[in-house]
Order: sequence, then C-alpha cells, then structure tokens
Amino acid sequence: MAVKFTESFRKGNIFTKLSILIPGLGNLVGKQIIKGIMYIAIEAAFVCFMIMKGINCLAMLPDLGSRPQQEVWNEKLGIYEYVAGDNSLLILLYGIATIFMIIAYIIVAAGAVKSSYKLELLKEKGKHINTFAEDVKSLFNENLHKLLLTLPVSGVLIFTILPLIFMISMAFTNYSKVNNHLVLFDWVGLENFKQIFDSGSMIGQSFWSVFGWTIVWAVFATFLNYIFGILVALLINRKGTKLKAFWRFIFILSIAIPQFVSLLIVRSMLAQDGIINVVLKNAGWITKSLPFFTNATWARITVIVVNLWIGIPYTILQVTGILQNIPMELYEAADVDGANGFVKFIKITMPYMLFVTAPYLITTFTANINNFNIVYLLTKGDPVMAGATAGKTDLLVTWLYKMTIDYQYYNLGAVIGIMTFIFLAIGSLLVYRRTKAYKDEEGFQ
Repeated sequence: MAVKFTESFRKGNIFTKLSILIPGLGNLVGKQIIKGIMYIAIEAAFVCFMIMKGINCLAMLPDLGSRPQQEVWNEKLGIYEYVAGDNSLLILLYGIATIFMIIAYIIVAAGAVKSSYKLELLKEKGKHINTFAEDVKSLFNENLHKLLLTLPVSGVLIFTILPLIFMISMAFTNYSKVNNHLVLFDWVGLENFKQIFDSGSMIGQSFWSVFGWTIVWAVFATFLNYIFGILVALLINRKGTKLKAFWRFIFILSIAIPQFVSLLIVRSMLAQDGIINVVLKNAGWITKSLPFFTNATWARITVIVVNLWIGIPYTILQVTGILQNIPMELYEAADVDGANGFVKFIKITMPYMLFVTAPYLITTFTANINNFNIVYLLTKGDPVMAGATAGKTDLLVTWLYKMTIDYQYYNLGAVIGIMTFIFLAIGSLLVYRRTKAYKDEEGFQ
C-alpha cells in the first residue's frame, strides 16, 4: 500500500502527525515495537550528531572559518608550539556533509509518518499488519528492489553527489594560492565565473582558446575515427579479403597495449631528437627537426593523427557486428538499380550505421572532450606561451588538471569543471533528442 507524505500528515491521527517530531511514535502506538525503536534510535543518533558536531559545522559554513594557525611560546619546554587554526576546506566538506545528514533525516522522518499512517489504514480496514520478521522477509520478495538498491544509491550519494556538490561549492570561493588562500578562504560569489568569461584577462583568454580547441578536437577525433573505422571494417569484412581474423588482430592489438606505454613511446619517437626526425635527417629529406610538439598547428595535427591510430580499432569493434546485420536485400536491390560502391555506402551503410550508433557517437564525443590520456601523455598541452597557464593542445580537462595540481587555482579549476559538465550535459541531451534513434525507435526493426 503506497501512501504520500502530504496525505499521511493531513489525514493521519495525532500520533502520525507527531511522528514528524518523534519518528517511530506512531509505530510504537500501533504495536510495531522494533520498527518504532529503530526510528527512535535513528533520531537519537541524529540529535547526538547535531549537538556534538553538526551545529558547529553549520555555524562555521557561512564564513568558512577565520582563525589562523598560531605560534604560542611554551615556557616549560622553552620552545614555540603551533596551535592549529581553522581549515576552510574541512569546514566546507563537513558543512555539506551535515546538510546531507539533515536531508537524510528528513527523509527518514517523512518515512516514519507514512509508515504510521499506513499502519493506521490497515487497522481501520482490519487487514493483516506485518511483524518485524515479516517486513524483513518482504525485503527478499516484493521489496527486493529496496534491498538491492540501498547500497548502490548510498554509494552514489556519498562518492558521487557529495563530491560533486563539494566541487561546485568550491567554485564560489577564493580557494587558491593567490593571496595565500590555501588554508583559509572565503566565499566570493560569482567572481571566479566573471574571471573565466572575461576575455580581457589572461585566464579568460586561455579559457576561450582552450574551449574552442576542445570542440575542434572532439569533432575531428570523433568523426574521423568513426568514418575511417567503418571504412576499415568494410574492407576487412568484404568477401574478397583473406585472413580476416589476422587483420582484426593487428588493429585490435593497439587496444591491448596500455595507452600509458604506447603514447610515451610515440612521444619519444616524435621528439626533436627522436627516431622519426633522425631517420628523416639521415635520409636527407629534412635539414632540421620537424616541430611535432613545438609548433601549435603541428602539435594539434599530431594529436589528431595519433588519436586515429588509437581510436580506429575501437570503432572497428563497435561496427563489425552491426555491418554484418545490415539486410543484404538492400545491397542486392541497389545492385539491380546500378548503384556503385560509393552510392551504396552513402545511401545504405551510413544511414543504417548512424541510426544504430548515434548513442555511441555521443558517448565517444563526450569521452574525447574528457580525453586526458592522449593529450597529457603525448604533448602535456605544449606548446605553452610565456605566462600562460594553458598550452595550445590543452583540453579543458588537462587545463583543469594543471590549474589544480600545478598552479593550485582550485577555485578556477572548479569553475572549469562546472562549465565542462554543463556543456556536455546540454549538448548530449540536445543532440540525442534530435537523432533518429530517439525519434524513430522502431525504424529499423
């Protein structure tokens, strides 16, 4: 029997209404002793937590602390001792965690009200009221979903939602090495967002430059890999190709090798004194080293080309099975009409592939925007102009890493993370809703 909180609180008796203040009271009155005690135990634990820690955490959240570390002279020992001051980072984390605890308690209290009202209705109708043992047994039958989802949902809340809100909150502070705000920092509102979007500042110029290159990179890295992957898969799958398993193995071998290893090897091969430049010089084809990583245009093209070598095998794996499922009648009809291979690819293969793999393309596009490995391991964002925090090949994700780890601009790094999330979320939703895979789900069935 499902009941709503508003209905339960409005129509319930006095004990049901009081359950919002004393969770479990209605269950105790209704003879569900163990469940009532459990609710009261949760309330007692919550009250103890709030008295001992929670109220203080909430009280310090508005100003994030102001007491610095102090140096105190110990006359007995004859030395200076350091007394720890406030730590704004911990205050922010504990304050957000306390808010989560309050929300969780409110949910429990609302559940107690609904449980009491449900018990009240069962009594009025003369229906059977479960004992505690029967409630536990129901968790393995009709309420199995509650048992199985409790741990995963708790994990998502603790390890995903809580850190995400913590990171978002950091974007509204001055938590950075600027003016030594690494231990004590304050709320600054939207100042960090203004700094990021100000094209007149160095940070603002870097943001728009990195943002533009990130979009260009994601488009090329996604669609070039996709098109070339399909073409290679078609070549391997055509009837005249021999040793198909061998060719698939050759391309897929690059997936088996860790990118950390392969990309560092490629980086050393393309270096100024790497094997590529040495061989070309010895052959007399060039007189000075090719600027693979020192020229912005060369570096960006290098990143895209190397990504083809890494990304095409993944596309081959994705599309091989789909290509084999395209109805042969379509190709036979095209042959009767005199269509050549290019026309069949444009009119049959690509529309079918785009319909089936549209969600995969969106996922790949998102992954390429956040493709930390290929850029950082290959170029480390180089080349970097003097005084700039971002290089010409930096993506938003690698720039975020540098802003936090290298430069300790944690507040700006949080803003970059928020903007990346907003762009990806809105872009992915809008694009997916416009695909035929969403609009015409039955189209190819």
